[in-house]
Amino acid sequence: MQIIITGGGGFLGQKLAKGLLNSTLTFDELLLVDQVMPVNPGQDSRVKCQQADLSNVGAAEALITPQTGLVYHLAAIVSSHAESDFDLGYLINLDVTRRLLEACRQTKAGIRFVFSSSLAVFGGQLPEVVTDSTAVTPQSSYGAQKAMGELLVNDYSRKGFVDGVVLRLPTICVRPGRPNKAASSFVSSIIREPLQGEEAICPVSTDLSLWLSSPETVIHNLVHAANIEASALGKWRTINLPGIHVTVQHMLDSLERQTDAETLSRVRFEPDEAINRIVSSWPGHIDNSRALQLGFQADQDFDSFISQFIINDLQKRV
Repeated sequence: MQIIITGGGGFLGQKLAKGLLNSTLTFDELLLVDQVMPVNPGQDSRVKCQQADLSNVGAAEALITPQTGLVYHLAAIVSSHAESDFDLGYLINLDVTRRLLEACRQTKAGIRFVFSSSLAVFGGQLPEVVTDSTAVTPQSSYGAQKAMGELLVNDYSRKGFVDGVVLRLPTICVRPGRPNKAASSFVSSIIREPLQGEEAICPVSTDLSLWLSSPETVIHNLVHAANIEASALGKWRTINLPGIHVTVQHMLDSLERQTDAETLSRVRFEPDEAINRIVSSWPGHIDNSRALQLGFQADQDFDSFISQFIINDLQKRV
């Protein structure tokens, strides 16, 4: 069996590749595809790397073969970038998703198709606690594009063209590397940069509610999605992955508790209304019950997020 990861050169794609290589899944090939040539994260002979722009005509279609059994579609234009470049956002986040689904349909029915969605599908006046069936009312182009992708995967699954799973990922923290164009980029930055001795800018209020998951837990849940029986998923294939509710103040308190006041002082506040408008429309409280029943996992507390980053990424960088 072949497994494909689009966005395989990115932070999440690389961690997922490592997770799959260390899992009990049986496969012959793991194909990592990205605009920039991915690297083989484990120097494993099963890993193949391919540089491809999936927006090019025929590129997405060429990926799917009769040997393909599992597709992780992670490639996307992130939130703020999709908001500022309307056409590119729809091209990558919607059109490429449809092309991949159609390629699966035309090549071999029943390929497990795991679609990485986002809490950005929610917005506006939300109930106090959001569930998997809460109506989506996105307040950004990115959220709208992801919501359309969710509906596509559900409809292609209903018709038997793919065996789809839609995972709405919490905001992931702490991401290594540098800030990107995601509206939520500050969530990792206000922890990562101070730990690295650098200044970080927080563009939102300290009372902003966030729904977070650590990288390790998200990877565990992505790998788990490959094994869930279709009968357990039911007719609605969209799942809000488990997370924990924290405020920005909670995060900063944890940072100071695990380091010192000097580290915390590296966080500087500069309000940005464009970012605040996007992230404040996302839910801060989500019902985890269905996801937990399906075997997905949740983190225990935010202190562990910082500990994981220090051990897994900060120490390696040093």
